[in-house]
Amino acid sequence: MWGVVRLIRSIRGPAAGGAAGRAGGASSAAGVLRRLLAGIGTTLDEPTTCAELTRAVAAHFHCAAAVLRAEAATGTGYEAVAGDAGALPDAHWAAAVARAMARPRLDGRTEPRAAHPPAGRDRPALCVPLATGEHRYGVLVCAGAGTAFTAADADLLALLAECAASHIGHAREFAGVSRTAGDLQRALRAEPGRPHPNLDVAVRYLPAGKRAVVGGDWCETVRLHFGRTLLVVGDVMGHGVEAAVDMASYRSDLRSLAAADLPPHRILRRLDDIAARAPDRRPATCLVARVDPVRGRVTLSGAGHLPPAVVDGDGGTSLLPVPVGPPLGTGIGGYEPATQDLDETRTLLMFTDGLVERRGEDIDRSLDRLARIRFLPGDGPDDVLETVLARLGALHAEDDVAVLAARPRSTGTR
Repeated sequence: MWGVVRLIRSIRGPAAGGAAGRAGGASSAAGVLRRLLAGIGTTLDEPTTCAELTRAVAAHFHCAAAVLRAEAATGTGYEAVAGDAGALPDAHWAAAVARAMARPRLDGRTEPRAAHPPAGRDRPALCVPLATGEHRYGVLVCAGAGTAFTAADADLLALLAECAASHIGHAREFAGVSRTAGDLQRALRAEPGRPHPNLDVAVRYLPAGKRAVVGGDWCETVRLHFGRTLLVVGDVMGHGVEAAVDMASYRSDLRSLAAADLPPHRILRRLDDIAARAPDRRPATCLVARVDPVRGRVTLSGAGHLPPAVVDGDGGTSLLPVPVGPPLGTGIGGYEPATQDLDETRTLLMFTDGLVERRGEDIDRSLDRLARIRFLPGDGPDDVLETVLARLGALHAEDDVAVLAARPRSTGTR
């Protein structure tokens, strides 16, 4: 158990006389120990945990401290150095100690081992394992300018190192789970299809949160016959992997229905029927647009979704009126189409609510903020998206953001 008595003595120093003095010293020592441990492992980030460990050790022992990872046992150098780096022993020696400590003990004992550098060094140094249980993450190396480290010092350093090792283990487990979740999300995220060459399309997707890769918001483009392209933007209720799974189901169903060349309102009707029969599928809003550049028209239909915007040739922005039916999954139906002009001078902008909505703000005011944005007359779809995302602060949005801009190319005939 690391010699708890020596450990407490190393923290509190010489005890005051009498039982009261001993009790007060123990209480003070326990407080110091709690403070040291509380400052280690405050995040699920391994480099941060190592830095917290070495800072705590350097401050308490007035020494230099560093970590040598088990992966760097070839002597490539120290990490998370705190204090005077020049006081530390040669990293090759520490690497050799790390390799030795990673091997099982022949005597079967389980308490940590401490190692001192070879004789001849001017400054005392100590190396303790950065380990917990059977897991070895490297070594903690300390070097002081004064007296040699005592056995009680080694006990305290071992305790702090084991605490840090436990947090490092949690950090690695969390990182592994995050990688798995990221791989799953990337597998669920499919790039939109390619539109016809007569239509320029740009798409942006910004998931909410720092660690998310994909959520419930999505965009899709599907080529249709006679030079037409189907554009779709949807928003599944919720966030994260669960919403992404339902998003993938909606996209799969949409692609199947698009192959039948149905008009937008009938696509929504069929999607609503399919989702209503799937009891575990989350509701979703959706906006479907069928663009016909040859005729300079776009036919739209919405299911509980915000209306699209259109950027005119002079750079002005306005919202397009679209009949709004209930969200998908309700089984109510009642979707209607609307047709608008869309030629090579106009850019259609379709988006999810995360682009415009702000906490505590009325949605009409949010949409009005979008409608007040002006663009340069020559801006293409990519330029339009970059301007919109910047002006509306989408990088800091609280919800997922999916946005699509499309503009017909000039055909020379109508």
